Amino acid sequence: MKKVRPVRGLSVGELAARAGVNVSTLHFYETKGLIASSRTSGNQRRYGRDMLRRVAVIRVAQRAGVPLAEIAAALDALPSRRTPNAVDWAKLSAVWKDALEARINALAQLKDELEGCIGCGCLSMTDCPLRNPGDALAKDGPGARLLEG
Repeated sequence: MKKVRPVRGLSVGELAARAGVNVSTLHFYETKGLIASSRTSGNQRRYGRDMLRRVAVIRVAQRAGVPLAEIAAALDALPSRRTPNAVDWAKLSAVWKDALEARINALAQLKDELEGCIGCGCLSMTDCPLRNPGDALAKDGPGARLLEG
Protein backbone atom coordinates (compact mmCIF):
# COMPACT_ATOMS: atom_id res chain seq x y z
CA MET A 1 0.00 0.00 0.00
CA LYS A 2 1.36 3.42 -0.91
CA LYS A 3 2.05 6.02 1.71
CA VAL A 4 -0.69 8.65 1.88
CA ARG A 5 -0.17 12.33 2.61
CA PRO A 6 -3.07 13.53 4.74
CA VAL A 7 -3.39 17.28 5.22
CA ARG A 8 -4.07 16.68 8.91
CA GLY A 9 -3.49 13.32 10.36
CA LEU A 10 -3.76 11.34 13.53
CA SER A 11 -0.66 10.34 15.42
CA VAL A 12 -0.14 6.63 16.00
CA GLY A 13 -1.23 7.08 19.62
CA GLU A 14 -4.38 8.96 18.63
CA LEU A 15 -5.33 6.36 16.04
CA ALA A 16 -4.66 3.55 18.52
CA ALA A 17 -6.82 5.19 21.20
CA ARG A 18 -9.69 5.96 18.83
CA ALA A 19 -9.57 2.52 17.18
CA GLY A 20 -9.25 0.65 20.48
CA VAL A 21 -6.04 -1.17 19.55
CA ASN A 22 -2.45 -1.10 20.73
CA VAL A 23 0.16 1.01 18.95
CA SER A 24 2.04 -2.21 18.19
CA THR A 25 -1.06 -3.52 16.41
CA LEU A 26 -1.06 -0.49 14.12
CA HIS A 27 2.63 -0.93 13.39
CA PHE A 28 1.97 -4.60 12.56
CA TYR A 29 -0.95 -3.69 10.27
CA GLU A 30 1.26 -1.16 8.52
CA THR A 31 4.06 -3.67 7.95
CA LYS A 32 1.45 -6.01 6.42
CA GLY A 33 0.22 -3.24 4.10
CA LEU A 34 -3.23 -3.12 5.68
CA ILE A 35 -2.98 0.56 6.63
CA ALA A 36 -0.70 3.39 5.55
CA SER A 37 0.78 6.50 7.09
CA SER A 38 2.74 9.50 6.02
CA ARG A 39 5.66 11.01 7.89
CA THR A 40 6.06 14.48 9.29
CA SER A 41 9.24 16.48 8.87
CA GLY A 42 10.17 15.11 12.31
CA ASN A 43 9.66 11.53 10.99
CA GLN A 44 6.51 10.92 13.04
CA ARG A 45 3.73 8.80 11.57
CA ARG A 46 0.47 10.49 10.62
CA TYR A 47 -2.63 8.56 9.61
CA GLY A 48 -5.56 9.81 7.61
CA ARG A 49 -8.95 9.59 9.30
CA ASP A 50 -9.96 6.96 6.76
CA MET A 51 -7.60 4.59 8.58
CA LEU A 52 -10.08 4.50 11.49
CA ARG A 53 -12.62 2.73 9.30
CA ARG A 54 -9.95 0.46 7.77
CA VAL A 55 -8.84 -0.62 11.24
CA ALA A 56 -12.48 -1.28 12.17
CA VAL A 57 -12.92 -3.43 9.05
CA ILE A 58 -9.72 -5.33 9.84
CA ARG A 59 -10.79 -5.99 13.44
CA VAL A 60 -14.27 -7.23 12.46
CA ALA A 61 -12.79 -9.48 9.78
CA GLN A 62 -10.28 -10.89 12.26
CA ARG A 63 -13.06 -11.61 14.77
CA ALA A 64 -14.81 -13.56 12.01
CA GLY A 65 -11.64 -15.61 11.51
CA VAL A 66 -10.64 -14.12 8.16
CA PRO A 67 -6.88 -14.59 7.61
CA LEU A 68 -4.81 -11.41 7.29
CA ALA A 69 -3.80 -12.29 3.73
CA GLU A 70 -7.48 -12.35 2.70
CA ILE A 71 -8.12 -9.09 4.53
CA ALA A 72 -5.17 -7.48 2.73
CA ALA A 73 -6.40 -8.69 -0.67
CA ALA A 74 -9.88 -7.34 0.01
CA LEU A 75 -8.57 -3.97 1.18
CA ASP A 76 -6.27 -3.74 -1.85
CA ALA A 77 -9.37 -3.98 -4.04
CA LEU A 78 -10.85 -0.87 -2.42
CA PRO A 79 -10.23 2.55 -3.95
CA SER A 80 -7.30 4.18 -2.19
CA ARG A 81 -7.52 7.42 -0.27
CA ARG A 82 -11.20 6.89 0.47
CA THR A 83 -12.91 5.66 3.58
CA PRO A 84 -14.56 2.27 2.97
CA ASN A 85 -18.31 2.77 2.83
CA ALA A 86 -21.40 0.59 3.23
CA VAL A 87 -21.20 -0.67 -0.37
CA ASP A 88 -17.55 -1.66 0.13
CA TRP A 89 -18.43 -3.44 3.37
CA ALA A 90 -21.29 -5.33 1.70
CA LYS A 91 -18.89 -6.66 -0.95
CA LEU A 92 -16.24 -7.64 1.57
CA SER A 93 -18.60 -9.25 4.04
CA ALA A 94 -20.45 -11.25 1.36
CA VAL A 95 -17.24 -13.09 0.50
CA TRP A 96 -16.30 -13.61 4.13
CA LYS A 97 -19.82 -14.69 5.12
CA ASP A 98 -19.62 -17.86 3.02
CA ALA A 99 -16.25 -18.82 4.50
CA LEU A 100 -17.54 -18.12 8.01
CA GLU A 101 -20.62 -20.27 7.40
CA ALA A 102 -18.38 -23.14 6.24
CA ARG A 103 -16.25 -22.83 9.39
CA ILE A 104 -19.36 -22.80 11.59
CA ASN A 105 -20.63 -25.98 9.92
CA ALA A 106 -17.24 -27.68 10.29
CA LEU A 107 -17.07 -26.77 13.97
CA ALA A 108 -20.62 -27.98 14.57
CA GLN A 109 -19.75 -31.31 12.93
CA LEU A 110 -16.58 -31.59 15.02
CA LYS A 111 -18.61 -30.86 18.16
CA ASP A 112 -21.07 -33.63 17.30
CA GLU A 113 -18.28 -36.11 16.57
CA LEU A 114 -16.44 -35.14 19.74
CA GLU A 115 -19.50 -35.84 21.87
CA GLY A 116 -19.65 -39.36 20.43
CA CYS A 117 -16.06 -40.06 21.40
CA ILE A 118 -15.70 -38.19 24.67
CA GLY A 119 -15.60 -41.32 26.87
CA CYS A 120 -12.59 -43.20 25.51
CA GLY A 121 -9.94 -40.50 25.32
CA CYS A 122 -7.54 -42.71 23.37
CA LEU A 123 -8.25 -41.55 19.79
CA SER A 124 -6.55 -44.75 18.64
CA MET A 125 -9.57 -46.96 18.05
CA THR A 126 -9.69 -48.55 14.61
CA ASP A 127 -12.85 -46.65 13.72
CA CYS A 128 -12.44 -43.29 15.44
CA PRO A 129 -14.80 -40.74 13.82
CA LEU A 130 -12.40 -37.91 14.62
CA ARG A 131 -9.07 -39.21 13.35
CA ASN A 132 -9.85 -42.22 11.18
CA PRO A 133 -13.44 -42.30 9.92
CA GLY A 134 -14.33 -45.76 8.61
CA ASP A 135 -10.76 -46.94 9.26
CA ALA A 136 -9.79 -45.32 5.94
CA LEU A 137 -6.13 -45.12 6.96
CA ALA A 138 -5.65 -48.85 7.51
CA LYS A 139 -4.71 -49.37 3.85
CA ASP A 140 -1.67 -47.10 4.41
CA GLY A 141 -0.18 -49.53 6.92
CA PRO A 142 0.35 -49.51 10.69
CA GLY A 143 1.29 -46.47 12.73
CA ALA A 144 -0.13 -43.05 13.36
CA ARG A 145 -1.91 -41.32 10.49
CA LEU A 146 -3.73 -38.03 10.36
CA LEU A 147 -6.79 -37.61 8.18
CA GLU A 148 -7.71 -33.97 7.56
CA GLY A 149 -11.12 -32.95 6.22
